[in-house]
Amino acid sequence: MVQRMIWNQTAYFGPGAITVIPDELARRGFTKAFVVSDKVLVDSGVTGRVTSLLDGAGFPYEVYSDIVPNPPIENVQTGVRAFAESGADVLIGIGGGSPQDTCKAIGIITANPEFADVRSLEGVAATKNPSVPIVAVPTTAGTASETTINYVITDVAEKRKFVCVDPHDIPVLAVVDPEMMSSAPRSLKVATGLDALTHAIEGYTTAGAFELSDMFHLKAIQMIAKALPKAADGDPEAADEMAMAQYIAGMGYSNVGLGLVHGMAHPLGGFYSAPHGVANGILLAPVMAYNAAYTGEKLRDIAAAFGIAEAYTMSLDDARRAAVDAVAKLTRDLGNPTTLREVGATEEDIPALAAAALADVCTGGNPRTATLAEIEELYRSVF
Repeated sequence: MVQRMIWNQTAYFGPGAITVIPDELARRGFTKAFVVSDKVLVDSGVTGRVTSLLDGAGFPYEVYSDIVPNPPIENVQTGVRAFAESGADVLIGIGGGSPQDTCKAIGIITANPEFADVRSLEGVAATKNPSVPIVAVPTTAGTASETTINYVITDVAEKRKFVCVDPHDIPVLAVVDPEMMSSAPRSLKVATGLDALTHAIEGYTTAGAFELSDMFHLKAIQMIAKALPKAADGDPEAADEMAMAQYIAGMGYSNVGLGLVHGMAHPLGGFYSAPHGVANGILLAPVMAYNAAYTGEKLRDIAAAFGIAEAYTMSLDDARRAAVDAVAKLTRDLGNPTTLREVGATEEDIPALAAAALADVCTGGNPRTATLAEIEELYRSVF
């Protein structure tokens, strides 16, 4: 079987990494940047940590901050128009998943105007041209958008989120600076950390996984299990670990896909604007239990990654339960919601949620083929 791996061309890591940005822009011959961020990051001064470096280097830029969580199609459309009017030749995405996803869509549509209907990008779109060059600066340790070929947009009219998969959207430069993540509130660190853990676990157990992706995902699970609780409470060394771990997970899942957790989480964002990481946290342990018999020895490895000493001596069934229990305990200990009610779901919506989850592009990667009735039952089990 032929396997493919795609990563961004260049990445910098560590505290202070953003200082390389002006020199990298100049070295690559860019003349003006279009900075895609959100109002919270602009108002809190996080975006300014990068724009002040551009000011110091005399590098021209404009800021587009009309971004909301679970970015809708309209954010992309207005961004495409604003980029065209700016005269910029490089995009800088500063933020978590929402600014990064919007940035990718702007870059792809600008380079491929025949896809101006944002909905046409759903799934694997047949774009011909690479995106406008993107410099990705994450401010959360979760999505790994800076090294993935994926982005997610919300169709508000249809109350759904859709996934776009396109090798042409990958940033040319990733700058993973944990100091850019330090001011995030604890709740956001928890949610994005659980998103990263879900990427690692689903990527490790997805149907498309193979030896190279397994290497990334297992390492990411080990790092997140150890670092996330401390990082959520502000430990700087643990935050540095989380910044690296989420990137490592992204290197894997971007290339092999995810599974039913993401397939079920996306409708929760589309219907109720539930934060993506929160939704993943609610669903991860229950879906792991549902998939357990279809994952071979991999849940044993996950149990060991969570520090369970007997993981390789207990029975396989016990090891699988131990892995599920460890993930569930971490989710509870972090204070993430554990029921759908907590994110505004209604029981009457479950059939529609299940239908949307079954159709989601991520669901096809699940190690166990799920039926509509089974997805409904999973939703009800955490209602």
